[in-house]
Parts: sequence; structure tokens; C-alpha cells
Amino acid sequence: MNVLIVEDEKSLASEIAAFLEKEHYLVEMAHTGMEASEKIAVNLYDFILLDLGLPDYDGLDLLREAKEMNHEAAFIIITARGEVSEKVKGLDLGADDYIAKPFSLLELNSRMAAIARRKFGQRTSHINFGQFSLDPLSRKVMCHEREVDLTKKQFDLLHYLLLNKNRALTRMQLYEHIWGNMLGDEYDSNFIDVHIKNLRKKLAEYAPVEWLETVRGVGYRANID
Repeated sequence: MNVLIVEDEKSLASEIAAFLEKEHYLVEMAHTGMEASEKIAVNLYDFILLDLGLPDYDGLDLLREAKEMNHEAAFIIITARGEVSEKVKGLDLGADDYIAKPFSLLELNSRMAAIARRKFGQRTSHINFGQFSLDPLSRKVMCHEREVDLTKKQFDLLHYLLLNKNRALTRMQLYEHIWGNMLGDEYDSNFIDVHIKNLRKKLAEYAPVEWLETVRGVGYRANID
């Protein structure tokens, strides 16, 4: 998942980024409100971690702006401010959660996981689909008692499709989620098609994969009951 950390304390931002990258998130940082505003205007994020005490921008104003441009993102306010009124204002504006400094990175990760489950309607950590089961914590895909051997990118691609089950995702959405927002020189319209083909091939060695559909002119969909 793509995460934008908006935090003017560079050491703290780097610490959070390093931790989340180990948890398999794609992370970008912005140290000013203006820098964050520019990134949010052109990129889509799954999570935006927002410090209210920015040097050049009112954090609540940035939250309003970000909600308009990236309304599907989950927002967590990270701030040293302890006033109840600031917390309430942020939540009223649509923030999903609030965590005060100093905080545990493990707690942040747990809160992000809980928000992801709520937003995508997951009731358990395991996702069952067809004859398969995916565990995001152990990063394993099982077919009955057999583990499916997937690469990191194949796992991330499958996981994202399942989180958005029954929803058609464009090739660009899939690319940006898995590989980040900056398109490489090697990108072309068949880039995602090749990865989906390889993912299908691996899964088909274990069980049928008719649920992984191609949506003509759009992209792909995990059609799961």
C-alpha cells in the first residue's frame, strides 16, 4: 500500500518510513505542507499520516484539501498537540484515527492494519478466495495444505486485488499501488498484463483461477463471493 508521511521532523519521518517499508508499504515523505499538497495533487495514496503542526500550513486545512483530492485514502493524524478540540476537529473532518507523539511504531502499524480491515470490509486477517487462502501477516498463500510460491510483487498484486474484490482496477492503479507513483522507463500498457499472466500461471498449478477476471478496456478484477 502507498503511504505519504507528512511530518516536519525529518528524523521522525525517516524512522516511520524505514519501519513501514519493512512492513512492505511503499512510502513517500513530505516535510512541509506545500510539498505534501503538491504530492497529493498528483498521486493517490492508501494512507496519509499527517502532522497537524506544520511550519507553513495549517494541518487541518491540509486535511480538508487532501480529503477532496484523495477521498479514498485513510488519514491518521500524528501530532504532539494534546488539545481535545484539535483531535475532535480532525476526526470531524474525516480523519480515520489519531495518535499522539510519542508513540510506538508497533501501535501505528496495528492501527493502520485495523483501518485497512474496516475500509476493505475484512473481518479476519485471512482472505479466502476460490480454493485459496491468503494471510497478509505471514505473507503466505495456501491452497489446501500446499503453499503457493509467489514472488513479493506477485503477492502484493494479488493482495491488492483481493482487498478490492469485485471491483475493477485499472492497470495504472495496479502499477501505482505495487511499484509506486513514478513510472519507470520500462513501463508500457502490457506491463501489468505480463505480471497478471505470470500470477495466473502460478496459481493455476494448484487450482482453477476463473475468479481472476480481465475487464476489457479497464484492467482486472478478483470476482469473489
